[in-house]
Amino acid sequence: VALDTAAALARRAESIAWIRTLLAATAGRQPHLGCFEMHEWAMVYRQTQAEVRHNSWPLRLSPEETARTVEANRVRCSHFDAFRFFTAPARPLNLLAPSRETQHAFEQPGCLHANMDLYKWAYKLSPLVPSELVADAFALARDIRTLDMRASPYDLADLGYPPVRVETVEGRHEYVQAQRSFAERAAPLRARLIAE
Repeated sequence: VALDTAAALARRAESIAWIRTLLAATAGRQPHLGCFEMHEWAMVYRQTQAEVRHNSWPLRLSPEETARTVEANRVRCSHFDAFRFFTAPARPLNLLAPSRETQHAFEQPGCLHANMDLYKWAYKLSPLVPSELVADAFALARDIRTLDMRASPYDLADLGYPPVRVETVEGRHEYVQAQRSFAERAAPLRARLIAE
């Protein structure tokens, strides 16, 4: 069995071009660090425990404390697939208004979700890209998702994920260090995907 690369490229040319343009645009920007996970907090902003999307898991802070945390931090989420889950009252707090149409203009390499998406893009490009690249992108996405959940407003300690308390100075410092490390790990994977 052999892959008909020419046929696959012809059938998926528009999608491949869209992904490549997004990856190249993202790679060409400076990483913005210091969002402090406010995208996850904005998804529960001004909601009660019963209203939150994942309400089987308790929030670490009260709804009032959660709201104060969001309001005390500059919300600058550039990732549409995170922004679209913001609560209605949280949307105006975001400095950007990302959409699918503006994704190429806003995506940046410091974003945890943009870096987790490298797995999505590698998987979508399969089997046109090496399986090792898909596996490497998956490993990065898994590691990033751990930070994404540890720094979220949810209390996941019972699952073995102690919080990164981004509501504190120490927690924000820990978050930025991890975010920087993930951006550095993601850069060569993004370059490999662009090259493929």
